[in-house]
Amino acid sequence: MTSFKSSPAPVRTMQGAVTLKRSSDCTINITGGTEVGHAGGTYSHFNGYKLDFSPYSCLGSYIRNNFRYSGNRGDGPIYTAPSGNVYVLENGNHWDVTYYSCGC
Repeated sequence: MTSFKSSPAPVRTMQGAVTLKRSSDCTINITGGTEVGHAGGTYSHFNGYKLDFSPYSCLGSYIRNNFRYSGNRGDGPIYTAPSGNVYVLENGNHWDVTYYSCGC
């Protein structure tokens, strides 16, 4: 089950997801939030900086066509948005997104 605890980081993160939805005009399905089972760290799911999205083709096409390819993390390709937010197609089965700002 996906959860999202209340703190300033999640508000910014949710604003980032809304910005992504509006700019891409794609369906956004959040599959991971702050629930247990994710890696720790400052910019982590637990601290509200990350979301997981279903890998719908519309969203994948938008990310690949609008964000800069930044290499490979080992579990998938990395794309960086102009805002500095980072999108990784983790294990090919979901987008792992780190929101540093509320822009997409």
